[in-house]
Amino acid sequence: MSSRRPKPSARYSSEAAPNSMPRPLLIGIVNITADSFSDGGRYLDPGAAMVHARALAAGGADIVELGAAASNVAAGAVSPRQEIERLEPVIAGLRDLGKLLAVDTCQSEVQRFAVGRGVAYLNDITGFPDAAIYPELAASSARLIVMHAIQEESRAQRRDLAAEEVWERINAFFAARIAALEAAGVSRDRLILDPGMGFFLSSRAEASLRVLTGIAELKREHRLPVLISVSRKSFLGAVIGRGDPLARGPATLAAELYAARAGADYIRTHDPAALRDALLVSVALDGMAARYSNA
Repeated sequence: MSSRRPKPSARYSSEAAPNSMPRPLLIGIVNITADSFSDGGRYLDPGAAMVHARALAAGGADIVELGAAASNVAAGAVSPRQEIERLEPVIAGLRDLGKLLAVDTCQSEVQRFAVGRGVAYLNDITGFPDAAIYPELAASSARLIVMHAIQEESRAQRRDLAAEEVWERINAFFAARIAALEAAGVSRDRLILDPGMGFFLSSRAEASLRVLTGIAELKREHRLPVLISVSRKSFLGAVIGRGDPLARGPATLAAELYAARAGADYIRTHDPAALRDALLVSVALDGMAARYSNA
């Protein structure tokens, strides 16, 4: 399994206009969990998880992310040993996949395990707060997805925070965490910022919408790539009036296309095939519009 830094997929590179939609890398989500908010239990079996991972890769995912503990407000606790037991056979079974692998975990023991298995990305919803593991992170080649969340625990919380308060917290959090990781020897070019979405920000949909409209600001402020993960999130349900996460597919795609056009470098999604197709059409339209505007 390679841990090299990936390049944007060639799928989106052919006919794009100079000012067309950016080309984010697509991260496909595999929840090896019993209680993830939209597909808990479906991929808990290692075989089912591997089949799903391969389907996501075939559908357009540049990176396949494995998560063995849910982080929604109703999720139960999962020990580091349980996470590792869920992850180990799946990582081993995907070595021939030909895609970069990521592991989503906020437990240092699991991060240590993942680094030892050569995964290309680590995603921590608490933003790597444990300084004890920094030397090992610095010595590894894994890229670190530093996520902001209003809670300091492994699960989201329902908190009623105003959009601008959340925005200020995000920027302060990133400034402090980037400085700490760099001081520990983690090179800056290995960091990716995820501002969080949904209940990771606030029970108010406006907080997530504010963050989406601020992608370019985040990139200018911190000079690092930004990852956006809106797929099936609660704030989309609030906007469209749908409580079922599985009914939020069109809303998810609309938000993901907005994020891509706003400059998101990575988009983490349950449905990379739909997003890939939408990006291809958008790029084709941009190319056609540029051709006729210059005619």
